[in-house]
Amino acid sequence: MKGMSKFQLILTGIFGAFILIGVLVFAFGQSSKSKNIATATIWGTMSSGMFESFLKEAGLDQDKTVKITYIEKRKDAFDQEFLEALAVGKGPDLFFLSQDGVLKHQDKIIPIPFTAFPERDFKNSFIEEGELFIFGDGFLGLPFLIDPMVMYWNRDIFSNAGLSVPPKYWSEIYGLSASLTKKDANLNINKSVIAFGEYGNITNASEILGLLVMQAGNPITARRPEDGAVYNLFNQRLENTVSPAVSALNFYTEFANPLKPFYSWNRALPESKDFFLSGDLALYFGFASELSDIRLKNPNLNFAVAPVLQSKSSERIVTFGRMAVLAIAKNSANVASAYQVAYKLTNTQSILALAKVTNLPPVRRELLASRPPEAFLSVFYDGAIQARGWLSPEPARLGLIFKEMIESVTAGRAGTAQAVSKAHEQLDAVLKRP
Repeated sequence: MKGMSKFQLILTGIFGAFILIGVLVFAFGQSSKSKNIATATIWGTMSSGMFESFLKEAGLDQDKTVKITYIEKRKDAFDQEFLEALAVGKGPDLFFLSQDGVLKHQDKIIPIPFTAFPERDFKNSFIEEGELFIFGDGFLGLPFLIDPMVMYWNRDIFSNAGLSVPPKYWSEIYGLSASLTKKDANLNINKSVIAFGEYGNITNASEILGLLVMQAGNPITARRPEDGAVYNLFNQRLENTVSPAVSALNFYTEFANPLKPFYSWNRALPESKDFFLSGDLALYFGFASELSDIRLKNPNLNFAVAPVLQSKSSERIVTFGRMAVLAIAKNSANVASAYQVAYKLTNTQSILALAKVTNLPPVRRELLASRPPEAFLSVFYDGAIQARGWLSPEPARLGLIFKEMIESVTAGRAGTAQAVSKAHEQLDAVLKRP
């Protein structure tokens, strides 16, 4: 410095100022640019291949305003890995939340307030089952996927019996049993009209029983508006003279009673879905997502899809739906970005793309107003509109409760009212457990 002239000092100062300004401009530019890109890491059990296909179909793989990292998790390992990640301050920004995961994970979620997405807009945009996720002054996530329960029916079994159409009401099953259930002299069942009555070998048994209870008029669980706590209604009569759960269990279990003329199922038979695939079960109650698997496992099976059966005494048409929403994890360091990504993944264009990739109906009401030409998709669309659900415990806990309830009746250890009462107590304990 001592040997530098005044001119050199001025020149050095000017260069230094330019360098500093350049650094600040670069930093501001990078910061500004990063603010325009919404980034989020998402965890889910959907296959990575399907999720990538969805992003491509929606044009989000080329969208420069979002950067999405999707990590596929095994269904049986998701909860444990999610809890472990949160415990060390890591984990996803967004994750897929289903109705049987709400009770376990609602304290790990940042709810989306109605100030950001008004309640009226939410209800006008998404199907009614999405309202399960409303929590206080907001909702736990943006609806993403709906998988309604439908009825698959074997066309050959019906046509061989001279029947051209499947039933519409549960009460029709009694009359169909005589022509569609085939038994030998020892009451061994070779063909069956319906797989009801047991638990262990009936695919989707918990969901089927829950559907019957809801159709009988019971929401099974509800939220208290004052604190958002979920409480148990399983054995409540509400406006009915008999508990809907008792009525549902009576109907469900009587098809496993060998003394009944419509006896059509027992625990010695194969899994109900396998029995349907082999061409020996007339009616199978499964989910829309099972269509491709059924086609793949038996390309020669002559079957069609119809809505689930309903009760003649009810004016309300109801099916059960498995639903997933995109929820913001409490540990997310990018809450604003996570919301932007979730919003973009559930807009009209994205949900339409998702429906094309998954062959499932969309969760957005405006998309359901236009019906596709494919017969099976039309049934799925109806199912999405009519789908309802309930905030239930995780499937393993619920399965044990329902299994014990059903088998105590079919084994003669308890009457239906006693079995339902015990299941109510067990469900109550699970709901109150942290």
